[in-house]
Amino acid sequence: MTTHPEAAALLSRSHRLGSDPRNTNYAGGNASAKGTDVDPVTGREVELMWVKGSGGDLRTLTEAGLAVLRLDRLRALADACPGVEREDEMVAALDYCLHGKGGAAPSIDTAMHGLVDAPHVDHLHPDSGIALACAADGEKLTAECFGDRVVWVPWRRPGFRLGLDIAAVRAANPQAVGCVLGGHGITAWGDSSEECERNSLYIIRTAEEFLAGRGRAEPLGPVVEGYEALPEAERRQRAAALAPYVRALASRDKAQVGHFDDSDTVLDFLARAGHPRLAALGTSCPDHFLRTKIRPLVLDLPPAAPLHDAVARLTELHAAYREEYAAYYTRHALPDSPAMRGADPAIVLIPGVGMFSFGKDKQTARVAGEFYVNAIHVMRGAEAVSTYAPIEEAEKFRIEYWALEEAKLRRMPRPRPLATRVALVTGAGSGIGKAVAHRLVAEGACVVVADLDADGAAAVAEELGGPDKAVAVAVDVTDEDQIAAAFRAAVLAFGGVDLVVNNAGISISKPLLETSVRDWDLQHDIMARGSFLVSREAARVMIAQKLGGDIVYITSKNAVFAGPDNIAYAATKADQAHQVRLLAAELGEHGIRVNGVSPDGVVRGSGIFAGGWGAQRAAVYGVPEEKLGEFYAQRTILKREVLPEHVAGAVFALTGGDLTHTTGLHIPVDAGVAAAFLR
Repeated sequence: MTTHPEAAALLSRSHRLGSDPRNTNYAGGNASAKGTDVDPVTGREVELMWVKGSGGDLRTLTEAGLAVLRLDRLRALADACPGVEREDEMVAALDYCLHGKGGAAPSIDTAMHGLVDAPHVDHLHPDSGIALACAADGEKLTAECFGDRVVWVPWRRPGFRLGLDIAAVRAANPQAVGCVLGGHGITAWGDSSEECERNSLYIIRTAEEFLAGRGRAEPLGPVVEGYEALPEAERRQRAAALAPYVRALASRDKAQVGHFDDSDTVLDFLARAGHPRLAALGTSCPDHFLRTKIRPLVLDLPPAAPLHDAVARLTELHAAYREEYAAYYTRHALPDSPAMRGADPAIVLIPGVGMFSFGKDKQTARVAGEFYVNAIHVMRGAEAVSTYAPIEEAEKFRIEYWALEEAKLRRMPRPRPLATRVALVTGAGSGIGKAVAHRLVAEGACVVVADLDADGAAAVAEELGGPDKAVAVAVDVTDEDQIAAAFRAAVLAFGGVDLVVNNAGISISKPLLETSVRDWDLQHDIMARGSFLVSREAARVMIAQKLGGDIVYITSKNAVFAGPDNIAYAATKADQAHQVRLLAAELGEHGIRVNGVSPDGVVRGSGIFAGGWGAQRAAVYGVPEEKLGEFYAQRTILKREVLPEHVAGAVFALTGGDLTHTTGLHIPVDAGVAAAFLR
């Protein structure tokens, strides 16, 4: 079906506006276009409006993300609004204005777009516009900046009444190209898509120039001695050391994924004298504090403070934060308010180090951090020309615990089994490890793809969806410094580690008299020593997080099966198998479960077999290498070939939530080898 020309122009404009973070934040704002089309029922022309639907993002908006409404019905709602106290009822009425199936669900701002008498409308959240909107004398500054071309609209919660307000402003000010919405953002309009975009950019860029030209030096205050940013290497070392403890605090009510930001904007803000006062005021734009919560938790120690002191102080501040948040809820909650959703911070600020942000997945955590960076820009801009004055706390509560927001949260799909869990898989660049990484991401986890082959790890991470789903680290599991670095990378990428799969391995199969000391040492270094080093580092992180965890060893049926010509490999697998039992007994008090998966004959997709072992074993058994998997299958009870995906399934079975009371277990994935039955 051909896209309507007005809808096509709207999509192009949305993509251009959304691609520049100066114009609007992720998923923030919306744009619309009006036009006519033929009603397929009557055959007559009908006026329609296309507008970005609820939850969409301007930069990536598609036609499927547009809501399509009948303008005659939408405008008729102006006479039906029962008043500001009942305006939320109008959201349900929008469904009766949809054209056909209507496309995406209409957002709360739909009325604004439909009621404003202009063919094209943009509503955006630029930092420069919000800085004026959140200045103590924003109305005066708006007039000074724009004259009568842009009109001030006092704060009103987004909804139908705000749409009526802006429509009235547009009607009363024919010379105006848009307005600044107090505490919120901007709206612009135009007779064509090009003119509307031009007017939006005029408001944004003019506000930027005004703030830069009128602004005073050091609007956030002078740099405080001792609060300057640590050197990069030291800063990131400190952040990695703090990350598990910070994640534990942010996950008291519900497990969260983390994101770390040590950009210049964040570090400069935290070095300035004004940051405690401004952070305590909280963010203002509804899009901001819905993701950042009403205010961040701010460590009030310099970066040179001992780590132990920083952790202890964060714990004290977290307890106070939770009490203050509960009091905030109690102050403003009404009998029909949704239950308190959780009292942990979404943003944690560490002077000299950076910002940790948290959410239900990596994207949500990253976006929360991006929104706080937006808020810093807003504070800086408002303080440059005035005083930062966000909307009142009661209004913030009305937004945060809005019935419509609660309804949106209830419509969200049920989390996948491994949502909020962060996994590190060794040997994940190929074979079993790659299959495990794919399964864990498919079940909702974030994954650190660890492999000796950096290029292979990077390719797998890209396959898995990139940095919001997976990151790659190059690591030699025999080197404890490299392992420590891999875990630092993991906690900086996702906030912590909850699930570790010891999969890295190698196989050299020889008779006893042909097995060299090097053969023995190499296999024991990679699998026995490597698993020990990885598990030790994992335990350090998991214990600090206080969220429990899973460690899974990929062992082998050779751990219990006594066969010829395999002394070094089988002995090291037996070592790994006993590590499972030992660590299950030791780490259980911390809620950390340790289990194993014992595969056999995994040929297809296996990095070990592809590295020459397959050809060697095929020669021993006198079968073509490409038939080796089938040969192994015929030796089993079930006569089925074992694939990497089957091993990955066992890993998920152990970690996906159903075996919550199981530890110290080995699951055979070998299609049935009687000689390897555990007993």
